[in-house]
Amino acid sequence: MELKQYLKERCSLVDEALDRLLPREDELPFSLHKAMRYSVFAGGKRVRPILMLAACEAVGGEIARALPAACAMEMIHTYSLIHDDLPAMDDDDFRRGNPTSHKVFGEAVAILAGDALLTEAFIAMSSPAGAAGIPAATLLAVINEIGRCAGSHGMVGGQVVDMESEGRHDIDLATVQYIHTHKTGALIKASIRAGAMLGGADGKALAAMTRYGEAVGLAFQIADDILDIEGTTEEIGKDAGSDQERGKATYPAVLGLAESKQRAAELVEMALEALSVFDAKADPLREIARYIVSRKS
Repeated sequence: MELKQYLKERCSLVDEALDRLLPREDELPFSLHKAMRYSVFAGGKRVRPILMLAACEAVGGEIARALPAACAMEMIHTYSLIHDDLPAMDDDDFRRGNPTSHKVFGEAVAILAGDALLTEAFIAMSSPAGAAGIPAATLLAVINEIGRCAGSHGMVGGQVVDMESEGRHDIDLATVQYIHTHKTGALIKASIRAGAMLGGADGKALAAMTRYGEAVGLAFQIADDILDIEGTTEEIGKDAGSDQERGKATYPAVLGLAESKQRAAELVEMALEALSVFDAKADPLREIARYIVSRKS
């Protein structure tokens, strides 16, 4: 399969759905809705929603059933980026190659835009139109999965440990792994599991997707750590080298660059092995796993 074309098509599908689901800029409050849409449509790769759609397809499901939840995942991811960039956290000036939300709209509106996107995500998943045809038990399981992986036992928890570890020299590999599997890996794993559930996966298929999601989620963040060192600001869309400057707890900081690359490659192989129970419908997931460690942005 041609991954570049696949990603482009799926990204367009997600963007069109997001455009329908998000409040318009000409609806009150104008500044809030403009800020929400500014960050959502700032040029993201849509990795999480695309993974959700691909997982749904891989188990034989129709992607239309997973599209509202896929959009919800992108809203949650975008809210996390808005808040992550705030002066109280990473204090970044650029995201996805554009000025960060608080630089354009001010801190108060940026915070509220993130809050609103998180809330809109659950509206998108639970609305009658989005839930049509999905068994109630499945929908509840998906909402619970995404909520748990976004909260204190997932992404938010990982963010807290990340901040508390910044600048410390006694951080060990276990702490770095906790940060990565929660701050980044949790939502990636949830995307894949939710897509599989919405596609009607049985227990065996869901277990395989879970193993894939865990491996890919960690590999993705290790690749980000490596890009922060080897990539340019233009390539990665934010200030290159910022992790090192802040003393972030990363894989290269603990293991070194060469071993980090080896670990990322091993995780991709683990992800591919997890997909051995699936046929060619899982090829997009296979190619995305390979892409994760070879990407330049």
